[in-house]
Amino acid sequence: MTKPLEKTVRTPSAMRAPIQEMRAFNRFYTNLIGALDYSRHLYVPYTLTESRVLYELAHSPHTDAADLRVALSLDAGYLSRLLAKFERDGLVERAPSAPDPRRQRITLTTRGRDAADLLDERSREAVGSLVADVPAAERVRLTTAMRTVRDILEGTGRRRGGVRLREPRAGDLGWIVQRNAALYAAEYGWNTEYEGLVARIVADFAQDHDPHLERVWIAELDGHPAGSVMCVRDKNPGTARLRLLLVEPDARGLGIGDRLVSACVGFAREAGYREMVLWTNDVLAAARVIYQRHGFVLVDEKPHRSFGADLVGQDWRLPLGDRPA
Repeated sequence: MTKPLEKTVRTPSAMRAPIQEMRAFNRFYTNLIGALDYSRHLYVPYTLTESRVLYELAHSPHTDAADLRVALSLDAGYLSRLLAKFERDGLVERAPSAPDPRRQRITLTTRGRDAADLLDERSREAVGSLVADVPAAERVRLTTAMRTVRDILEGTGRRRGGVRLREPRAGDLGWIVQRNAALYAAEYGWNTEYEGLVARIVADFAQDHDPHLERVWIAELDGHPAGSVMCVRDKNPGTARLRLLLVEPDARGLGIGDRLVSACVGFAREAGYREMVLWTNDVLAAARVIYQRHGFVLVDEKPHRSFGADLVGQDWRLPLGDRPA
């Protein structure tokens, strides 16, 4: 009889105490906030997620739906239903974005702003009552300790790839062209033929794309672009194409490439594509490992002379399901 697999992960002894303390603190703080919510009905008649959306809209008056989805890490379908509910309740208004009519701008109505202000006031009062019970001499210690925890974990998050994926802003598409050209020239000696290819791909997207079926992600680290990827429609019906995956050299090893591919595949699946394909070259070994990790399978390869180099081009494919695009 085959024995079941056993877990082989071993926690280093030096990590056990911090892990236990962090888990204990997490349970304590979650219970504390939950008790405040229960006793004071902080979010009634809204859910916690609905309250987060109202808060974000109140503090970001020029918000597009796509940016809101990225900022709060929400499923596109769920956010769309939530905003439709808010619109029916007279809390928000939706209209085409002035910079890009294909995007949807979300603004709070007077009623929506009143609701957001009420939720904010309840939260301040609840936390204020909690802090009021802390002796004055301990409040500085408390706030300092909380700031220290945040600073340490934010630094840890950066080292582990704690980046923000966002929609492109003005200038980002040009950055994609420039960085692709510069990096591949420096690392592989590719000539301007590759820059021309990237420029055409980006220009085609900028001039005509369906935001429901095509998208660009920018990975931002410390406020600066650190990577990018694109999902565009392929010529074959029901097929999405992953293009121009890029991670800056000083940001590699943080899991950025993996997050970009994950976002691209998730979007394609959610949009209803049946499969995703990509074309790459065998010299890009690090990217190939990421594609394989996400289930892409090599379906064809052939040698070619491009970008001033002898290369082996590869076609990869990932089935996404049977839903029609």
